[in-house]
Amino acid sequence: MGGAAPAHTRLLDGPFWRGIPAYRDVDEGTFDDHAWQARQAVTSVAGLRVALGARVSEALLDDIERGMTRATMSVRVPPYLLSLIDWDEPLTDPLRRQFFPLASQLLPDHPLLALDSLHEQSDTVTPGLVHRYADRVLFLATATCPVYCRFCTRSYAVGVDTPRVEKVRLRVRDDRFRQAFEYIAANGTVEDVLVSGGDVWQLRAEQITEIGERLLAIPHVRRIRFASRGLVASPQKILTDTAWTDALCRVVDRGRALHKEVVLHAHFNHPREITAVTRRATDLLMERGVFVRSQAVLQRGVNDDPEVMTTLVRRLGYINAHAYYVYVHDLVRGVEDLRTSLDVAIRLEKHVRGVTAGFNTPVFVVDAPGGGGKRDAHSFEHYDRANGLSVFVAPSVKPGAQFLYVDPLHSLAPAERARWDDPAERERMVADARARARDVVR
Repeated sequence: MGGAAPAHTRLLDGPFWRGIPAYRDVDEGTFDDHAWQARQAVTSVAGLRVALGARVSEALLDDIERGMTRATMSVRVPPYLLSLIDWDEPLTDPLRRQFFPLASQLLPDHPLLALDSLHEQSDTVTPGLVHRYADRVLFLATATCPVYCRFCTRSYAVGVDTPRVEKVRLRVRDDRFRQAFEYIAANGTVEDVLVSGGDVWQLRAEQITEIGERLLAIPHVRRIRFASRGLVASPQKILTDTAWTDALCRVVDRGRALHKEVVLHAHFNHPREITAVTRRATDLLMERGVFVRSQAVLQRGVNDDPEVMTTLVRRLGYINAHAYYVYVHDLVRGVEDLRTSLDVAIRLEKHVRGVTAGFNTPVFVVDAPGGGGKRDAHSFEHYDRANGLSVFVAPSVKPGAQFLYVDPLHSLAPAERARWDDPAERERMVADARARARDVVR
């Protein structure tokens, strides 16, 4: 059959970066070098002004600068990713929304938002090692990333300090790593280690090797997941940082020889984050036996549209990245403009399910605030769509506890928003929701 190629298979290619004034004369070889990408990353509004030049208005740059004074995350965006933003339509661009806040679009935080909404610090057993689930731990190996996302659930620790947040320090240090390895080795229930941060893209090749080999040498560790946003920020690293890619592949090969699973977990939120460069990187990973999974965070104006989410899911399958989770946005401060209601997630999942094979279809989840772990979005014990308050339980994680999720204020009627402004009424709503959840028989 003839006709145009399906939309999800049409990937951006060519010298697209030349639309950015600072990169107009950059040749392909230079632009595709991971080290150049890292060195040239925009890390301030002043740097953004230099990169964009006259491409955008001073009013827009001033709006971003004012937005950054209220941000919980600092700025770091490599040239590759900066070039994927549509600077002709920056107010609505789904990529710009994730990395550069506009003061004019920011909204007041819901009163139940928190800096560490998942209570990771409460479940921390050694510096940077979170043990919440019986058989899994989260190892925060570094606190830096190739790109800083506004919505980061770890804004309490990741990146440099901002006017709003003094970060918890998680430096890459031998003694911190040693404590983590010793704890895992001493706890025989731990079978699965998620190595994250920060972002493993920022680790040196020898650190990937050290972490992989130390964990694989622990008999009861069966699975290792290296988590990264790097395939979005700078996929060139897979193609040009041969030492790093070789280190990852050696760990994967060693794991396979030991009958243990070692995979790369990526994070794509929008179809435009996937280009021909991305595909070349994932093709190489597939050739070398590295399995790639991908998560997303549900965000207003980014991927809360059924067609956008469908294209994202299908495009991920096209590049052999298996979609496994879409997170309903965590209750983190400073990004209320990006949050959607729980109801949006439930409706999106109904739309997406069936558009491709089940193993390439993500589950929409709420990472229960307060440390309850991942819950299917539709598995609430109680959900009041009027006031936006839902209650989840996690009997295999924290039995007997209830976990509250709240829809963003902008999704509620004015009368319901006013109820949240009243502390006494707020307490009544929470108490009523908890009581109704206890009455539910599942």
